[in-house]
Amino acid sequence: MESLSFLSKPFSSSSAAPFPRPTPLLPRRALSSVSALHMSSSKEAKLWGGRFEDSVTDAVEKFTESISFDKALYSHDIIGSRAHASMLARQGLITDDDRDRILDGLDVIRGQIERGEFVWRTDREDVHMNIEAALTDLVGEPAKKLHTARSRNDQVCTDFRLWCRDAIDAIVSRIRKLQAALVKLAVKNENLIVPGYTHMQRAQPVLLPHLLLAYVEPLERDAQRLLDCRARLNFCPLGACALAGTGLPIDRFMTSEALGFTGPMRNSIDAVSDRDFVLEFLSANSITAVHLSRLGEEWVLWASEEFGFIIPSDSVSTGSSIMPQKKNPDPMELVRGKSARVIGDLVSLLVLCKGLPHAYNRDLQEDKEPVFDSVKTIMGMLEVSAEFAENITYNQERIKAALPAGHLDATTLADYLVKKGIPFRTSHDIVGRSVAFCVSRNCRLEDLSLDELRSISPTFDKDVYEYLGVEKAIKNFSSYGSTGSECVSGQLDYWIAKLELSR
Repeated sequence: MESLSFLSKPFSSSSAAPFPRPTPLLPRRALSSVSALHMSSSKEAKLWGGRFEDSVTDAVEKFTESISFDKALYSHDIIGSRAHASMLARQGLITDDDRDRILDGLDVIRGQIERGEFVWRTDREDVHMNIEAALTDLVGEPAKKLHTARSRNDQVCTDFRLWCRDAIDAIVSRIRKLQAALVKLAVKNENLIVPGYTHMQRAQPVLLPHLLLAYVEPLERDAQRLLDCRARLNFCPLGACALAGTGLPIDRFMTSEALGFTGPMRNSIDAVSDRDFVLEFLSANSITAVHLSRLGEEWVLWASEEFGFIIPSDSVSTGSSIMPQKKNPDPMELVRGKSARVIGDLVSLLVLCKGLPHAYNRDLQEDKEPVFDSVKTIMGMLEVSAEFAENITYNQERIKAALPAGHLDATTLADYLVKKGIPFRTSHDIVGRSVAFCVSRNCRLEDLSLDELRSISPTFDKDVYEYLGVEKAIKNFSSYGSTGSECVSGQLDYWIAKLELSR
């Protein structure tokens, strides 16, 4: 699976943000050398420690740190700090010189992190304090002004919304890739008829493209759910401070616009308390995971010897350590299994949030890891599902040999009688008796002679054979959204155009 490097890069809208790009006020080499100061491993006074006489114990420090996982937010933390520093300068709360030193220092820190030179310190607790303390080491007093009219409460909420926004974009991109793989597979097997199942029993014939598009459609709803979630989370908490806002003359609309948000959040308490956006995000991921699990289940079944309908290539299969003949569709089994993990991440966060009072509580530190895990897992599931779709072959001979069993044309025969004016319930009974007759003779409906059919109902005429057999049954489906050839062709055309593919 591709790494989550996209999550450590600025989101696209930030590139157009009106941030000054000053000439470094210290030579780059000097800034880099100053940065070595923050690499000391000795415990230092907390940035919040003014009223405290004693430092926290090692056990407390180890238990409360979050830098081991929230450093994934570093890029978004730097982006948010750049916007905040620019706003403070515009509002006269810091000087332009302070702003320029802060922005240049943040650039140096970003470079150090991306080159793997930055040392993350647990005694600095989290990503926010690590970057702020390192900035202070780099540029001195100006860095101490950066936290003006800002709390870690609104800072982390802002960073997290930016991260989730980028994650949603990446997941939707992978959904599109899986949809494209399924549509291409459908085009490749455009006229293949397969058994359709209800209750895991053979029901009616369907075109394979119709079945594959039945996975493309819910994936589209998954993408739309995520995009809806993105729209709702795209409001800026920055400037809400700890919970009550500030008496300083900040401009929250400026920072919101600079960061690509729709606007600032209206209520400062809600801004630092809200985790609805995370719950909605993980809920959308969980629904997607369920859809992928169902796809995985079907392909695992169809790859079995009992079905034999699909043949995965060696490149997406594994073997057995003891049984040399085995060829297992392990990737899709893991897709099925990992859905439980994504659902578990949602449940963890629901339980975390259910009893929290307003406003910010330290419990909310625990919201990051389930989200990071959910995103990593769902992206892997989507990616490997697309890979699997690109590396399977449908065993057409096996499928065709299997089609006669199950009297799949029985419902089409009932439709024939309805067209002859017979009430549906009566038609249902007539066809049921016809199927029972076939079972006693061990034959198919299309094998019955006209006289045999008329012995069951005189309504049958010679045109009945235009409705019998799976190929003719398919031709008789005509309702919108059905598995009829013309309808499925239209569905394929729609998805080919939407996904910008070609036949």
